[in-house]
Amino acid sequence: MFDYGLHLTLTAIRRQLAAMPHDLYLVRLIHSQTRRAFPGERLWTAAQLSQPATVRFLRLRNREGCDVYLQPYAPAANPGYLLVDLDRPDPTVIARMRTQGHHPCVVLQTSPGRLQAWVHVSVTPLAPALASWIGKHLAQLYGGDPASTDWRHLGRLAGFTNQKPSRRLRNGCAPWVKVWQAQAGLAPQGAALLQAAASRCPAPSLSSSSKPIPDQGAAATPESLPSTDAAPIYSYWLQRLRVVQRFPRPDWSVADKWVAQELLRQGTPAHRVAAILAGGSPGFPRRHADPRDYLRRTLACAARACTASLFPGGETGRHRPTVPTAAPVCHADSPTPWPARPAASVRSNWIGDK
Repeated sequence: MFDYGLHLTLTAIRRQLAAMPHDLYLVRLIHSQTRRAFPGERLWTAAQLSQPATVRFLRLRNREGCDVYLQPYAPAANPGYLLVDLDRPDPTVIARMRTQGHHPCVVLQTSPGRLQAWVHVSVTPLAPALASWIGKHLAQLYGGDPASTDWRHLGRLAGFTNQKPSRRLRNGCAPWVKVWQAQAGLAPQGAALLQAAASRCPAPSLSSSSKPIPDQGAAATPESLPSTDAAPIYSYWLQRLRVVQRFPRPDWSVADKWVAQELLRQGTPAHRVAAILAGGSPGFPRRHADPRDYLRRTLACAARACTASLFPGGETGRHRPTVPTAAPVCHADSPTPWPARPAASVRSNWIGDK
């Protein structure tokens, strides 16, 4: 039987994600009455988030009173998208943003007269200080909510209802979050915003090209790092490097080397890379008789490869995002589990509440 409601939600989600393309998206559910977050947060690709099974799960939680929030994800940085929460009704505000060169890539109507606009200012991740300054600046220019300007603020996901009691319609129903406008692309004045932010709050570059590569992985003794911290970092690089998509039954020793190679390129200390491999690699230590010697040899091989070539078949010419040296507290257990991911995903990314 054709589910027209599911079809409308899928259409809205796909339209929103197509206008703000990114590798991974963080999804968070918050109950409108208790303001408590649904246990766990998940990282999804656009394809995974557009699966009917996933959307059915989110629609069910939405009917139970949870609001559905989303943000393009970059570890320890802003992904280049800034949210402007336009809580005060002003029909001319989007036109003014376009006139000033701050074209939104996505505009959502979260309830009658209230909008959320996503502005794409950079194709590379931004340092938190820079992103927060730009968010505050845009909010001041266009009357946005100053409390929604931090560098990792979540916006709503289209196709679901706004469950806030104060936003109920006259008939008592919750309003739908609708895609008002959607057109992918950088804001024409995005570079000017970045320059202005850099001049007011200098921050270290996210580029790793100037960071030294450790010598031969000498310090390969892992520090104390819980697996719940290491697993999301390791899983992020599996997704980024498309290891499982390209190799359905990967050799995890080779995958460990590739992940270590990327972490070392980011300037991550060798002892922390070893901890991420030990806590995040599936089934570690597997059949290795001497896990510490295995980590030492893996880091030494990765360090040599860092000076030779990029990841084979990988992202030549593309920006390589920075990765956090410590992950947020994670938990994989939930009273009501999230829907299973497609078989291509080896490990879930569960990120604890902020």
